[in-house]
Amino acid sequence: MNSLIKPDYFKTWRSMLDIDIQKEFSVIEQIKLEPHSFTFYTSVSVMSSSKIEGEEMEVDSYVKHKILNVEYLPELIEKPNDLYNAYLFARESPLNPDNFLHAHSLIAAHLLPENQRGAIRKTEMLTMEHKTGRIQYEAAPLSMIKDSYSAMWHEIEILLKQELTVEEILYYASFIHLVFVNIHPFSDGNGRISRLLEKWFLAEKLGERAYNRKNIIISM
Repeated sequence: MNSLIKPDYFKTWRSMLDIDIQKEFSVIEQIKLEPHSFTFYTSVSVMSSSKIEGEEMEVDSYVKHKILNVEYLPELIEKPNDLYNAYLFARESPLNPDNFLHAHSLIAAHLLPENQRGAIRKTEMLTMEHKTGRIQYEAAPLSMIKDSYSAMWHEIEILLKQELTVEEILYYASFIHLVFVNIHPFSDGNGRISRLLEKWFLAEKLGERAYNRKNIIISM
């Protein structure tokens, strides 16, 4: 199988940048993080990601829920809270295939039956647009799932061991996200966990500041 996470386009991508990423990240590294920073920025990321999937709750309301303990109806906060728990787990756990499956089981706690949480799908998959119901694309066919998923993790683990520039880290984080959503290995929750996967990789390579929303690195 050919490489999935391709370095081929890095030079072209870098030539199109209109900022000095290394300089900007150096500035970010000097920002003082307050004790509540992770909770605030993670809450914003969680709800922004959840709204992409059609969740109704507004970002500011969810921040109030996490920071100020404001109560809301369970159906509004259950799935975002599951994703938040996965972010907490990722923050304290190394990025590897086993931990990734566990993160999916957390995300899917109110999304899928127990036997499908943290488990590779066993059916074909179409990706639908939430508002219109139109088919966006067909995910990797079932016959390719096992090999493609294994190959993706083999390549991620190689990248985790390599010394990379900040520009390369950003490039590969985005490419990992793209490869993952094309495989779409789970029955549901692929969008939520793909965005977590990108941040998890960034945090492994750049440290906890990759979770800071002020950071240009974690754009949703």
